[in-house]
Amino acid sequence: MTDFAPDCPECSQPMKAGGFVLSAREDDGRRACRLLWGCAGRHVWWRWADWPDGSLEACPVPKLFR
Repeated sequence: MTDFAPDCPECSQPMKAGGFVLSAREDDGRRACRLLWGCAGRHVWWRWADWPDGSLEACPVPKLFR
């Protein structure tokens, strides 16, 4: 995991880690965790926890994690 919190790609506010979500990867069907990130602007992003340098993706179901 990275040592710092990223800024929100949508509003540039600092984000806080919000936990892990077990999810299936589309490319190989294996289960892995995604790390959730949220900002004060209520934007929710995630990335694969085992790929800390991977890009953030907009969470498709942000209302579940607010």
